Amino acid sequence: MAGSTPASAIASGAAVAPAAAKSRSVSPWAEAWRRFLRHRLAVAGLVVLIVMVLMVAFGPLIWKVSINDIDFGARLQTPTRAHPFGTDDLGQDVFARMLYGGRISLSVGLAAMLMAMFVGVTIGAIAGISRGAVDAALMWLTDLFLSLPQLPLLLILIYLFREKLKQTFGPEVGVFILIVLVIGGFRWMPVARLVRAQFFSLREKEFVEAARALGASVPRQVVRHILPNSLGPVIVAGTIDVAAAIIAESTLSFLGLGFPPDIPTWGRILFDSKEYLDIAPHWAMFPGTAIFLAVLCINFVGDGLRDALDPRKVL
Repeated sequence: MAGSTPASAIASGAAVAPAAAKSRSVSPWAEAWRRFLRHRLAVAGLVVLIVMVLMVAFGPLIWKVSINDIDFGARLQTPTRAHPFGTDDLGQDVFARMLYGGRISLSVGLAAMLMAMFVGVTIGAIAGISRGAVDAALMWLTDLFLSLPQLPLLLILIYLFREKLKQTFGPEVGVFILIVLVIGGFRWMPVARLVRAQFFSLREKEFVEAARALGASVPRQVVRHILPNSLGPVIVAGTIDVAAAIIAESTLSFLGLGFPPDIPTWGRILFDSKEYLDIAPHWAMFPGTAIFLAVLCINFVGDGLRDALDPRKVL
């Protein structure tokens, strides 16, 4: 009959409808994860990062060698079965010190990034939602911090406050707090500028204007509508800050202003090995490689997140 619908068409329509409904039900974050998985370097970087984190987290529980055991009879040994990464000038096991130091180096990078993100997002959001004097004052503060020479100020602040914090919180916790505060305190400015620009763009969008017309307060507009839609670039900036913080901590430790010698970090191990590069290159090679791999993999993950969270990317 002319007015009837063929059974095959009904069947195909019934098959297409659930598929279309399933396609529409995919969340934006699930789609972003699928795009991230297409970025091979980012996936490889994430896998290497996970392996490194697992090694520094659980490695000392398996490789039960004290980081401060001294054996002058085994000093400056090349890698062996007993010492996979060799030994230093005091006969200490470099592998054990690398595992312990990785905890501190990666923790400093993560903590400094979280601090920089918190300060940057807060200042950028306030500046982006405000107008006039508040925005101008916050951007003046941001420009002031951007104009300061960071490395000399880092050195001065650590030199002035390191001993006081060590006496207050202990040598490890005190130096950790100081380095995180100093590094995070000089990494929030790009995040603030980025968030401010995102807020300027999003606050004029139709969905924000609709919420404003329905009587939504300014904090509700920020928390429910503007901030969630600006998190993509902020997350990418956060990965860059982790890599920068790891390098900054390594630089401070290499200059002798980081953690004390009995608390190894990757940068501190590099600092201790600088006098023995010609006779014991393995001592510097392993921490240098670890820093290089961590920073490289974090940058790869940042590239993958940038592509995955970019709404302009073609699916």
